[in-house]
Amino acid sequence: MKIAIPVADGQLFSHFGHCPGFAFIDADPETGEIKARIDVAAPPHEPGLLPVWLAERDVEMVMTGGIGPKAVDLLAQKNIAVVTGIAGGTPEAVVMAYFAGVLETGGNACTHESA
Repeated sequence: MKIAIPVADGQLFSHFGHCPGFAFIDADPETGEIKARIDVAAPPHEPGLLPVWLAERDVEMVMTGGIGPKAVDLLAQKNIAVVTGIAGGTPEAVVMAYFAGVLETGGNACTHESA
């Protein structure tokens, strides 16, 4: 499973649409094992671009602190699941907590409507 997590300085970045980069985590959902991590720069912000860009990279899930409802809808149209309300941490720690069933999430940190 390929998971995209917005990052800055190696840590989860709280705003999906304006992140400087993404950590792409290749993980086995059966075992929770992380097989690989690749960090890539995000494309310039443009409403609606990230869902297409992530789908082209075979992403199956986005894990983030906050994301606008339009982006959630566009990701759903690309069959990309979204987990929101994550407070922070390394991408590896976030993914491991998710697969272990102990990931703490709160409210969506996004306060606006754009993608």
